[in-house]
Amino acid sequence: MRNVRAVFCVLYCAVATSSLAAATNPNIIFIMADDQGFGDVSALNPESKIPTPNIDRIAKEGMIFSDGHSSSSVCTPTRYSVLTGRYHWRTHLQKGVLGGFSKPLISPGRLTVASLLKQHGYSTACIGKWHLGWDWPLKAGGTANDGGNFSGGFKAGWDVDYAGEIQNGPCDLGFDYFFGISASLDMPPYVYVRNRTPTEPATVEKAFHRKGPAAAGFEAVDVLPTITKETVQFINDKAKSDSPFFVYFPLNAPHTPIVPTGEWEGKSGINKYADFTMQVDWTVGQVLKAIDDNGIAENTLVIFTTDNGCSPAAKIPELEAAGHDQNYIYRGHKADIFEGGHRVPFLARWPGKVKAGSRTDQLVGQLDLLATAAQIVGAKVAEDGGEDSVSFLPVLLGEDSTAALPGQRTSIVSQSIGGQFAVRDGDWKLCLCPGSGGWSDPRPGRLDMSKMPPIQLFNLADDPGETKNLQAEHPDRVAQMKDMLSQIISNGRSTRGPQLQNDAEIVMIKPIPKSRAKRKKK
Repeated sequence: MRNVRAVFCVLYCAVATSSLAAATNPNIIFIMADDQGFGDVSALNPESKIPTPNIDRIAKEGMIFSDGHSSSSVCTPTRYSVLTGRYHWRTHLQKGVLGGFSKPLISPGRLTVASLLKQHGYSTACIGKWHLGWDWPLKAGGTANDGGNFSGGFKAGWDVDYAGEIQNGPCDLGFDYFFGISASLDMPPYVYVRNRTPTEPATVEKAFHRKGPAAAGFEAVDVLPTITKETVQFINDKAKSDSPFFVYFPLNAPHTPIVPTGEWEGKSGINKYADFTMQVDWTVGQVLKAIDDNGIAENTLVIFTTDNGCSPAAKIPELEAAGHDQNYIYRGHKADIFEGGHRVPFLARWPGKVKAGSRTDQLVGQLDLLATAAQIVGAKVAEDGGEDSVSFLPVLLGEDSTAALPGQRTSIVSQSIGGQFAVRDGDWKLCLCPGSGGWSDPRPGRLDMSKMPPIQLFNLADDPGETKNLQAEHPDRVAQMKDMLSQIISNGRSTRGPQLQNDAEIVMIKPIPKSRAKRKKK
């Protein structure tokens, strides 16, 4: 019932929106790279050894958010928060990610950025990596489900009817058009899906890190060029229309398998990850070129960001040996609760609206896209939709790019791959775990953390690299911030409005994993 009311409110607002407003609403293109670090954008990292001229162009002609965050340091949960404006940890996904055959994470009827904009006259498309689950049809009836378990060899994938139609996927969540892959490029099945149906059935087994069902013509190296071509074609087609469009463009790169095309291999002079990152920049350039070629730059908001920090699969020691800091000055990387896990590039360009070459230290989350889109089109979102989303439109428009505006975000919640929480309060950050909570050292389960402080408190203004744990010196602040997070969890929302229910029980402080060495001794 709650989600039905959210959709009804959007429908009502759509009818109430004047035809003039609909005609002047901007196109919105949201590009999200996969596993690309803050320092992998040269506009953000003065010492970067990976050139990104096209991403830098967005910064030069628009705004840099220096304090932008994904809700998680891994991909599936980030995607949920982007599209729903709701923290992912309010769902049953409390840690880890989904797989290529997982059930849908977004519940039917839940308000998404796409469904909101669609009700305001937008053509909507998702092109690229979905990774939020959907229902695959089975040959014998029913639907497939791997639950995000990657240990079974994906045997159930051979029971899928690849000629059938998927359900509860992008086209059921507000997108008019979908083209892409079900999950990460290293997760079967290796097939393209257009709208609801694979373009070619999975008839052979291939392995792009993990073995599983694949279409005979599917090759990992082709995916980034293919989804780039599809996105450019969509822009070309919709630019001719009087109606605005929304493109959610989640890339497969530079995530594993790290497969730059021959044109890009060796270009960086560092390694394949750096080459692939340069190819990501080329993709961004193709989108900007399509916008320019169609003369729609003045009425198009482009946002570039990434789903989490750089992965160790990038061979970080090789990058560092070349003098490149993949996550800039920030500690950690993908999967971690440290800033390197979830502080991400966040750049926006909207000529005539966003001041060229501007920069803001305003805290922003990717989950703020929904509230921002709603404010752009003049929609009033129901109280049970987008419950953690805060509009950053005033910041984009330059009302105050140096300090938090009334009503703007001053806190944000982050989570590691293991489900460990962190919460921000201004410049203060509280991590409710010892160590990284992820893959960097001190890594849970690999080191004995029993003698480490169970929580960590950092002042990011003085210590952006999170080198000094201040929890012992500031017990009152620790207590205050723990209480703040507890309220955010229990209220079912972090914005003003009536109390809501989470989809699952939320454990705020997780048990400290025992080290493997200690378990072996027992």
